[in-house]
This record gives sequence, C-alpha cells and structure tokens, in this order.
Amino acid sequence: MDGMYTVMMGDRGRLVVPAELRERAGLAEGVPLVLIETERGVVMLTRQQLKELVRADLSGFDLVGELVADRRRDAAVDDAS
Repeated sequence: MDGMYTVMMGDRGRLVVPAELRERAGLAEGVPLVLIETERGVVMLTRQQLKELVRADLSGFDLVGELVADRRRDAAVDDAS
C-alpha cells in the first residue's frame, strides 16, 4: 500500500483511478464522489467518507444547544429593549 498515485487527466476531464486504490477504497462504477477544493489542493471523497469526516469534526459539539442559547440571548436583548 503506497497511498500515492500519479494519474493523468484524460480527454473531457476524465481521471482513471488505479484498480488497487478502487478496490481498497470500495469504489465501484456509479459510486458518487465529492471533490473539495482546499487551499492545499483537491480532495476526493465518497459521500460516505465525507459524512463520516463531518460527523467526526462535529463530534463533541452541541449545535442544537448552542442555537437555543443564541436564541435565548437574542430574546433577552429584545425583551430588555
């Protein structure tokens, strides 16, 4: 397992993902892929990988609790006015 592959952009923007990588990553024909442009380059993920990444990044956050607290602060400011 190398983890680094060099591929060439083909006609009409096509890329060929090497078979070894497709097999390890579980990529099959028809699997939706997401390309994300970052400051460091382009990242390619399956939708499932993206979902897992977002969930991992958000773990430990209480987004609903934060939203409710924000709304209560806003309401308190409005009530004080």
